[in-house]
Amino acid sequence: MFLAAPYVWLVILAIVLGLVVKSIRILRQYERAVVFTLGKFQGVKGPGLVILIPFVQEMVRVDLRIQVIEVPSQDVISRDNVSMKVDAVLYFRVVDPERAVIQVQNYLPATNMLAQTTLRAVLGQHELDEMLSERKKLSTDVQEILDGQTGNWGIKVSNVEIRTVELTDNMVRAIAKQAEAERDRRAKIIHAEAEFQASQTLVNAAKILSSVPAAMQLRYLQTLTEIGGEQNSTVVFPMPIDIIKPFLDLIEHPAKTPEPKLQADASRSKSV
Repeated sequence: MFLAAPYVWLVILAIVLGLVVKSIRILRQYERAVVFTLGKFQGVKGPGLVILIPFVQEMVRVDLRIQVIEVPSQDVISRDNVSMKVDAVLYFRVVDPERAVIQVQNYLPATNMLAQTTLRAVLGQHELDEMLSERKKLSTDVQEILDGQTGNWGIKVSNVEIRTVELTDNMVRAIAKQAEAERDRRAKIIHAEAEFQASQTLVNAAKILSSVPAAMQLRYLQTLTEIGGEQNSTVVFPMPIDIIKPFLDLIEHPAKTPEPKLQADASRSKSV
C-alpha cells in the first residue's frame, strides 16, 4: 500500500501539470484570444500570457496581421459581351477579433468567396476598354464594395489588385487590328495637319513677297543661286512676270495705224 502511494502522487502530479499546461496560453504580439466561458463570450485577451480555467473556458486564436488571398481566375462577360478570365489578389486583416469569430463561421473562405462574386459583378458592368485602361479604378471599386460588406465581420479590406485579364486569341487579334487602325488614323491626321500648316505658311510667305517687289527679285536671285550650285546638265531660268508683261500687253492690244490722217494727206495732194 505504501509502495502504491508514490505512483498515486505521480499520477496526481501529472494531472496537475496537464491542467496547468492546458490553462496557460502565450500569445504573440500580432495574436489575440477570443475567450468563451461555458460557451458564452467572455472577452478578448492578449498578447502575452493568458490563463484559462480548464474545462470551463476556451479560446479561439486570431491573427491580426495582413493576410493575402489569391482570388482564382473568374469567367467574366463584359458589358459589350466579351468573354475573358480575370484573377486578382486580395489584402485584408482582422480589426475586430470578436466579430471575426462570432459573426462568421470561417472568415477566410467567406472573404474569398465574397471577393470572387464581387469581382464578377463589378467587372461585368464595364466594357473591355475600361477593364484594360482603368484597371486601377476598377480595383478600387472592388475594394470599396468588399470593405463595406466585410465590415460587419470585423475585417478590413485594405487593397485589391486585378492581376491579369486573359482574352481569347480571336479577341487579341481583333484588338491588335483595332490598335493598328487607330495608329493609321492618327498618322493621317498628323500628316494632314502638317500639310495644312505648310500651306498656310506658304500663303503667308506669298503675301509678304507680293507686297514687296524687291523681295520677289531677291527670291528669284536666290533660286538661280541654288540651281547653279547643283550639277545639272540642263538649267531652266524662270522669267519674272514683270519683264514679259509689256510684251503681253502689246500682243493683247496691238497699235492701230492712223488711217484718218493718211486719207486727209491724200486729199490735200489731189487738190494741189
